[in-house]
Amino acid sequence: SRPPFFFCRDLIQYRNMKLDPQKIEALLTRGVEHIYPSSEALKTAFLSGKQLTLYLGIDPTGPSLHIGHGFTLLKLRDFQELGHKVILLIGDFTAMIGDPTDKMATRKQLTHKEVLANCKEYTKQASAVLDMKKTQVKYNSKWLAKLSFEDVTKLAAELSVQRLLERDMFEKRMDEGKVIHLHEFLYPLMQGYDSVVMNVDMEVGGNDQTFNMLVGRDMMKRRGKEKFVIATKLLTDPTGAKMGKTEGNMVALSDSAEEMYGKVMSWPDTLLPLAFEIGTRVPMEEVKNIVAGNPRDSKMRLAREIVTLYHGAVVAKKAEEQFVRTFQKHETPVE
Repeated sequence: SRPPFFFCRDLIQYRNMKLDPQKIEALLTRGVEHIYPSSEALKTAFLSGKQLTLYLGIDPTGPSLHIGHGFTLLKLRDFQELGHKVILLIGDFTAMIGDPTDKMATRKQLTHKEVLANCKEYTKQASAVLDMKKTQVKYNSKWLAKLSFEDVTKLAAELSVQRLLERDMFEKRMDEGKVIHLHEFLYPLMQGYDSVVMNVDMEVGGNDQTFNMLVGRDMMKRRGKEKFVIATKLLTDPTGAKMGKTEGNMVALSDSAEEMYGKVMSWPDTLLPLAFEIGTRVPMEEVKNIVAGNPRDSKMRLAREIVTLYHGAVVAKKAEEQFVRTFQKHETPVE
């Protein structure tokens, strides 16, 4: 109902925002391990002005999202702010199969009831980062649960056993005489089929998901469409294990501000540069100056930035004051 002038002005502003070279460069490099087929190809897609549809899939294997999810959600929020369409896919079917990625033993299979109970708060937790009004939430049981045995057999013909056995954890299991169950081979096929059904332009996930994401890319290429894959960097502890619920070093998005602040303060100093890069929105030039300073002060800034993202600045300030009072001044906590 507004005059054409205002419509055209808003459209120009929208296109300028979407094609901002600095924002696009940061999107393609900050916290990014690898882009398939290439960052140049994805940049060309951005500059075409086309609205891209991308997704992040999360299996509800626990009752809370963790900070690793939060880091990837930040990347999705960047896409939202550049005008692209985001899907948050809840893997309520694939969670029952169990992703074998990086696992040296078969995951415990969950019931659908357990899975739905786990993801009850996921949307609320994700809303701390994503604009949920601009986010589609989907569940992959909607299509995977409807596949017949004939459908699965046809899909299975798209993936070779040799390709699956290239995965290092399967090789290690065989070398150690550990069991590999057939349903574990089906997992990447199911994840790949998610991309086909949703007809997405891109998938974003941690670099530990690269194999699964590329299976989906191959399946879409067979159907005549390119799918971009962004594999993001992972925050790993000093042993090389990623920070997550399985490893027991998880920072949950359901944690209180005080818990989250304290856990970040317990991270080793070596994590500071990477944690700032993938877990905050502090400009990278500023990050260089921060991490070059006193490690304790740098870590306090990191903890404050992370808690602010999920709980807000006021609550983060109180969490910091509580930490200083309790752990630095050794005073009695307020509670």
